[in-house]
Amino acid sequence: MDSIISLIRAAVSFGTVIMFGSIGEIITEKSGNLNLGVPGIMYLGGIASLSGVYVYENATENPSSLVCVVIALLCAFIASALGGLIYAFLTITLRANQNVTGLTLTIFGSGVANFFGGSLNTLAGKFEQIAVPVTSAAFRAVFAPLANLGIVGQLVFSYGFMVYLAVIVAIATHFFLNHTRKGLNLRAVGESPATADAAGINVTKNKYLAICIGAGISGFGGTYYVMDYIKGTWANDGSIETLGWLAVALVIFTTWKSKNAIGGAYLFGILYWMYNYVPGLTRSSMEIFKMLPYVVTLVVLIIVSLKNSKEKQPPASLGQAYFREDR
Repeated sequence: MDSIISLIRAAVSFGTVIMFGSIGEIITEKSGNLNLGVPGIMYLGGIASLSGVYVYENATENPSSLVCVVIALLCAFIASALGGLIYAFLTITLRANQNVTGLTLTIFGSGVANFFGGSLNTLAGKFEQIAVPVTSAAFRAVFAPLANLGIVGQLVFSYGFMVYLAVIVAIATHFFLNHTRKGLNLRAVGESPATADAAGINVTKNKYLAICIGAGISGFGGTYYVMDYIKGTWANDGSIETLGWLAVALVIFTTWKSKNAIGGAYLFGILYWMYNYVPGLTRSSMEIFKMLPYVVTLVVLIIVSLKNSKEKQPPASLGQAYFREDR
């Protein structure tokens, strides 16, 4: 039982990182733009939040936990949204290739983040590792009375607030896209921008907003990874990039539905970490287990393609540039 509880807890923490990335990318892709820069955006969110609270904690004698959390989230959203704005400007205004631009954004984001991460570690001095203990403790804080309710407490209530925030954002995004006029307008832009334009919907505005807001949400995945998952430090080991690509895979696995990202993210976490709980595995076998989320995504993609169900297909104009003069 302890092993099962440990696996589920690891899956929830792991899944929360990619859930944020996936939800942000779903919003972006609903506008018809394929942003493969999710890993880079998550990098930007992680390093921006870490840099902001590091300056605050070191400049304040008694830093406030609430202020630390606000600074971390605000810095992450702004930096990630700016990354999305760069992508939007290049692909919408300048009509650059979306795939190439997204991959370039990933390289750019990882390079910037690791440069500043290394610089912050240097500033940390003799410990050679940056730390923001007040902020990390605030992100990892749990409500003890509920967390101590036996197995239920361990499985449901023993996480930091961002685990629950990710679920709320997933549900809110589903409601927005399916039950509000602006959400339906956004989906119309993703399905047929020419038709949406003819109906009076501002295609460019919707695309810019979807990309920037989606990038901001994806950036929260990097913040959660830095502040909660690795406890307020910085690691130049490429883990965020791996998680970013899993977030992109999760978009396909969920068939572009944000509510499905909740269960899908946790399933990816279980598949990814299962090797720790299977006895007698070799190193090669461990790597196979780490591939399972991608294998499952391919299986889902094949099944969806064979069924040809319209509800489970990506937006019709996904990855295609819109030229109004060609309408």
